[in-house]
Amino acid sequence: MRKFVFFGGKGGVGKTTVSSAYALKCARAGLETLVVSTDPAHSTSDVFDQQFGNDPQAVEGVENLSAMEIDPEDEVERHLMETKRAMSSQVSPAMVNEIDRQIEMAHQTPGAYESALMDRFIEVMQSSEAFDRVVFDTSPTGGTLRLLSLPDLLEGWIDRLAHKREKSIDLYEKAAIGNNEPRRVMDGDPILARLQTRKERFEFAGETLREASTFFLVVNPDELSLRETRRAADDLESYGLTVGGLAVNRLTPEPEAHEEGRGARFLRDRVATERERLRELRESFDYPVVAEIATRVSEVKGDFLEEVAAELDIDAAAERPA
Repeated sequence: MRKFVFFGGKGGVGKTTVSSAYALKCARAGLETLVVSTDPAHSTSDVFDQQFGNDPQAVEGVENLSAMEIDPEDEVERHLMETKRAMSSQVSPAMVNEIDRQIEMAHQTPGAYESALMDRFIEVMQSSEAFDRVVFDTSPTGGTLRLLSLPDLLEGWIDRLAHKREKSIDLYEKAAIGNNEPRRVMDGDPILARLQTRKERFEFAGETLREASTFFLVVNPDELSLRETRRAADDLESYGLTVGGLAVNRLTPEPEAHEEGRGARFLRDRVATERERLRELRESFDYPVVAEIATRVSEVKGDFLEEVAAELDIDAAAERPA
């Protein structure tokens, strides 16, 4: 298995449960493992009965396992402040207020949320030397796919912006000194340097997502979840990303043969419908079903989490380096 493992799917399908269980499985296999959540509800803290923050923290009572929870709203605010500081240092004092206003407006546009999260994801991936496996409990499918599409989009945008910056410097210098050869002011230009740094970061992200990451989709046995999963899998593949399989969560346990009554009849009908959905998953999707996880009567934590980890047919061994 590759170093970075992502669990995606529509909201509410149980991504936190499955990603936490897989992280536990990797830790039990002796891998130094980090599970990263971007769930604003902080469900990972609930799973392990322990509060986590923005930096890796050892999970109490579980050897080789650490966890962290990225707060999306905090990341957007942090991204906003860092951008303000970086840009304000490059302009005259008279322009600072206008720059701040423009940056705040930009952070309210579509994509700002995903851009801030992508920056944090890159930081986590770049600083993960201490871990053999990093497991991401991602946001719901739509936001995740927008997030994953950013590297390729922004690489081209930064190239065009850097080209315009070079042209503006060239024209400014020629206007200042006539038709003489412009000085090499682009060498060491702080804005160009910042753009180049960001381009390299997104190139790293794109390569890491394509070459060192595997994506699993968590799906519930209902028609809406199946449709969403099909769209997500197609989109992931269109970005050149590897889909490793489907984890089916919240399957209804079948009642005992001797049980009768309204409740038992309902459960049998429900089980029959879910089996049809499972058949559809196996026959019409090109990915293996790597787990069939039954609904538990209480929150999945402790021994229940160990049970779910054992039910995941996902390799925990680290991929050998080429």
